[in-house]
Amino acid sequence: MDKLLEIKNLKTYFYKNQEVIPAVDDISFCVKKGETVAIVGESGSGKSITALSILGCIPSPPGKIVGGEIIFEGSNLFEKSKKEMRNIRGNEISMIFQEPMTSLNPVYTIGRQLSEVFELHQGMKRKEGIKKAVELLRIVGIPSPEERAKQYPHQMSGGMRQRVIIAMALACRPKLIIADEPTTALDVTVQAQILDLIKNLKNEIGTSMLLITHDLGVVAEMAEKVIVMYAGKVVESAGVKEIFKDPKHPYTKGLLSSMPSLNGGNKRLNTIEGVVPKPTELPKGCRFSPRCEFAKEICKDSEPPLLNMGDRSLSCWMEAQEYIEEVNNEYSA
Repeated sequence: MDKLLEIKNLKTYFYKNQEVIPAVDDISFCVKKGETVAIVGESGSGKSITALSILGCIPSPPGKIVGGEIIFEGSNLFEKSKKEMRNIRGNEISMIFQEPMTSLNPVYTIGRQLSEVFELHQGMKRKEGIKKAVELLRIVGIPSPEERAKQYPHQMSGGMRQRVIIAMALACRPKLIIADEPTTALDVTVQAQILDLIKNLKNEIGTSMLLITHDLGVVAEMAEKVIVMYAGKVVESAGVKEIFKDPKHPYTKGLLSSMPSLNGGNKRLNTIEGVVPKPTELPKGCRFSPRCEFAKEICKDSEPPLLNMGDRSLSCWMEAQEYIEEVNNEYSA
């Protein structure tokens, strides 16, 4: 009963020049009420497409959700009408986009754009909506909110614009916030301020969050659970402490070893050889096998299942065989 969002076997494909591109290929996970879940992985892993699938914002054509379910508060979002989804977006599920300059309309003032949220979802009049917009700007820490509400996006700094996007996302006190790389293109000081702001406001209204990022430092700061994606698949998921303390999948280990350390001195950073495969050129077997130093023949021939291993889910033949042997030994004893 504490599950707010449950993704079951989601498949989102794109079709181009008679080619099928499996951007998200049979993934499952859940977000509990009040929980922050982070999705991590390199560019091209399917993180943002997962978010757009939840919101029902996949452009069609060329994209199409071809399978699975997205259960939000016990109801399948795929069974909702377009009108029902418009009421859910921005009201019950909202999104913080990674580039505010492309998310805000350049020809409308900040106050006008914020007031639209209240007018559309809460039936407020324009004057009342503007008043609420000013109040929101004050809450997210923008100085002189009355003056800022009259300004256009280009008259604000990147950090200010991101605060506006956060204000817009939180306007209707949603049950789920999807934050897609919320601190991209911001300097380190502003990043820390924005993360603190999101965290405090999230706790204040008691909402859940799906955080999409490639920054593991942000994950350690914000999340309780981590989902690692690679080439459209979930390869590992576990609590944030388990992932950082004892990563199991070779890809997760590679991501963590690529992080700079305060104690590293002048030591060269580790890298994961190769690149994420193109969705049209996925290897046979495990999708990570061409880049994996531990890959065996079974890894190159057969795709590993996502195995539930108690405190984590894992898709790796090497770890799966060890786990099965361990379970069999316990059962025999």
